[in-house]
Amino acid sequence: METTLATSAQILDKLMRRLGIEPGPVFARHGIERATLADPSARLPADATDAVIREIGLLCGDPAFGLQAAHCWHPTHLGALGHAWLASSSLRRGLERLQRYWQLIGQRTAIALRDEPAGLAVVLANPRSDPLVAAATTDIEFSILVDLCRTNAGEDFKPLRVNLIRPEPADTSPWRAFYGCPVHFRQPERSVVLPRAEVDAPLSTSNRHLVGMLDKMLAEELARLDRSDVVARCKALLNKRLASGEVTATQVASDLAMSRRTLHRKLADAGTTWQQLVDDTRRDLALRLIEDPRRPIGEITFELGFSQQSAFARAFRRWSGESPTRYREGLHAGRAGADRLQQPAL
Repeated sequence: METTLATSAQILDKLMRRLGIEPGPVFARHGIERATLADPSARLPADATDAVIREIGLLCGDPAFGLQAAHCWHPTHLGALGHAWLASSSLRRGLERLQRYWQLIGQRTAIALRDEPAGLAVVLANPRSDPLVAAATTDIEFSILVDLCRTNAGEDFKPLRVNLIRPEPADTSPWRAFYGCPVHFRQPERSVVLPRAEVDAPLSTSNRHLVGMLDKMLAEELARLDRSDVVARCKALLNKRLASGEVTATQVASDLAMSRRTLHRKLADAGTTWQQLVDDTRRDLALRLIEDPRRPIGEITFELGFSQQSAFARAFRRWSGESPTRYREGLHAGRAGADRLQQPAL
């Protein structure tokens, strides 16, 4: 059964009150106790939250009501992922976390990131068959995503383009006013294209130490959410085991109570391999750890399970195109420049 993080439904609660709808009766009609919304560990059936969204749309009669969710969210509504976003070193890093841990918020949709010549496209997969619910959930999720960017990058942040599958409404002004960019309807995909320069700019709100702890929490939460998700479970174990030295598929298979052969088969079914999984996990950790200037390169080498610093340097160059030292220097130079820009003129 697909589920949604209960605290994220507080956004629907606030949205209804903003629209002049009493939330209690609506939640009750669909079997949701409002007290549950304050439980950070609780989850709700996705069918129930979809039914609430459909009723909101029918009651308010506004096809653009989902855009108002941008005024109704708070980082706590998104759990640890909301705080990890705020502590990310750039919007790209925050978006990568959203992509990786999106299922913690809701299992009925997913996002993918795609680099384009103009910028970074965030593509939403939303397989709902009900047109009203599909359109409204897309507006809710995209409006919150853009507002997340504005929270970190500033209120003037604007996408380059928004693509929506829904038919073009009679009045498109609410979408154009909110996004501040061209909005195209009847498109083959749902996507928001974000400007590359702003996506990759360093953020003064980043907190490397905090986001490191949150990443570990999120990986463990994702593994617990779906015990059948062998990729998520393997990544959670790799995060724990890498620092102890080389981690083998046999060791992780034993932790998962399966044979090595079964683990390889399940990974193949998920479209990956053991070596690719190890490489992806090391890459994610390396890019996060290298951001902390207090961490010696040798310490990061050990934490990622590499026996020699030269082996780590070769892998890092493959991941980023630069040596660990040069990559870190570039980050530091960018951050120093951003800090200078924020200082008042003397």
